[in-house]
Amino acid sequence: MLNLVDRSSKTVPLMGQASKTFDAVVVGAGFGGMYMAHLLRSKGFTVRGFERGSGVGGTWFWNRYPGCRCDVESMEYSYQFSDGLQQDWQWSERYSAQPEILAYAEHVAHRFEILGLFTFNTSVEGADFDDLSRLWTVRTAAGEAVQARYVIMATGCLSTANMPDIAGLDLFDGQLHHTGAWPAEGLDVSGLRVAVVGTGSSAIQSIPHIAAQAQHLTVFQRTPNYSIPAQNGPIDTTRVAEIKANYEEYRRRNKNQPAAFGADFPRNGDSVFDATPEERESRFEAHWGYGGFMFMGAFADLGLDPQANAYAAEFVRSKIRATVKDTATAELLCPDTIIGCKRLCADTGYFETYNRDNVTLVDISAHPIEKLTRSGLVVNKALYEFDAIIFATGFDAMTGSLLKMEIRGEGGLTLKDKWADGPKTYLGLMTAGFPNLFMMTGPGSPSVLANMITGVEQHADYICDLLTWSHKEGFSEIKAEPVAEQTWVEVVNMRSQATLYPRCNSWYLGANVPGKPRVFMPYLGFPDYVARLQEIRDARYEGFVFAAAGG
Repeated sequence: MLNLVDRSSKTVPLMGQASKTFDAVVVGAGFGGMYMAHLLRSKGFTVRGFERGSGVGGTWFWNRYPGCRCDVESMEYSYQFSDGLQQDWQWSERYSAQPEILAYAEHVAHRFEILGLFTFNTSVEGADFDDLSRLWTVRTAAGEAVQARYVIMATGCLSTANMPDIAGLDLFDGQLHHTGAWPAEGLDVSGLRVAVVGTGSSAIQSIPHIAAQAQHLTVFQRTPNYSIPAQNGPIDTTRVAEIKANYEEYRRRNKNQPAAFGADFPRNGDSVFDATPEERESRFEAHWGYGGFMFMGAFADLGLDPQANAYAAEFVRSKIRATVKDTATAELLCPDTIIGCKRLCADTGYFETYNRDNVTLVDISAHPIEKLTRSGLVVNKALYEFDAIIFATGFDAMTGSLLKMEIRGEGGLTLKDKWADGPKTYLGLMTAGFPNLFMMTGPGSPSVLANMITGVEQHADYICDLLTWSHKEGFSEIKAEPVAEQTWVEVVNMRSQATLYPRCNSWYLGANVPGKPRVFMPYLGFPDYVARLQEIRDARYEGFVFAAAGG
């Protein structure tokens, strides 16, 4: 059992104190928060967790829209910390649907007795660092305040729904929903006139299901997106047995992939320019057949060279034109941007849905939605009437959940002020001026450009090792060094500039949220990131500043 007691005359003992004081507070009970709380407890830390939902699961708790599923294969989008869990759990599909992933999260929470570490239905409003006691006070919307030496924000990268600022949202008499905050009881749109606003990933997944129920579905599209058929289906039991026979090696191979998944599919190292037209089409066709993200592995330079990228983009456009029967609708659905600089979508029957008689596509790129009325919405002065309007407008990604809280560090500095020009972190784990405050998969880490469960496990392990090491060394306070932070920000930017990622307005840059600083937030390359963090650990955690409590 650790005993995080100050080593100065002004000691502030934590363990054994009143229940309002803990070694660590974990905010969020998604896959990151669950494992973080479980791991800290196993190392002897006292832990208190808070979760705004009524149960575990994070993004899989809130995103219950029809068709919601993961775009990373089930055998990879799962915990690795327990081989017993890996061997026992049985997935039913290649790409798991939301209900199955949520059931998995609930199973993990019960199996490892994690539920008791969290207080549910409780939102954290803010956290304040005290310059004298060097403790954090975490405040909840219920009026509770708890103290902790460490605060770990496991608030998720895609957990704050981005509701557009459109006049009249409170006027509409029908049902109004966001895909990121779907009703737990579900939504029956049978026989209703339905609008879906947006054509990002959640829209692409939900539109085929909504169209199959609704009397009529009207999709309002600002920007078309590239989507590759997921090629989903029942999981191959023979392949599952092979993986489980040597799961450790399977995990190792995937961790060596740029995004920490997809090792079983070819990621070719040659250039599109070295292929004949026939070879190029054959390669694209093969990778189209693999499904989803695997398409971009057809040639090595698709994400680096705009001319190489143009071949892949045109191939996908040709598939859209061949699928959608109405020529005008097909052209509206064809993106003219770089493929892959926005998150590539994986679908099941998305483009085919526009061949249905009860589906209409409305282009709002030139004429955005003007307002909502009691009966519908107005575009280009025309009123469209609906019984239900669904906003599939994404999230305030990476920083939204953190900045929604009032977090004050040393000297009363707010995180919102610190990040006024964009997020600045050291390793995506800490930000200078906020001692003992950690982020899981924060800006500056691979996060959304890697297998998220692999990422949160790696972060939790690293944070726990860092806390344990610093305690053994006699330290109770950890800060990010400002110079190290600035260097890391430059590294993240440099890596992104070597690719095509910054070349379009994506949520990776915060471009979907009006007024948000345009900064490319994820770190590109999971293996390189892990290697760098290991080097930092071996160098006694260079870039961090350590202190004993009281100085």
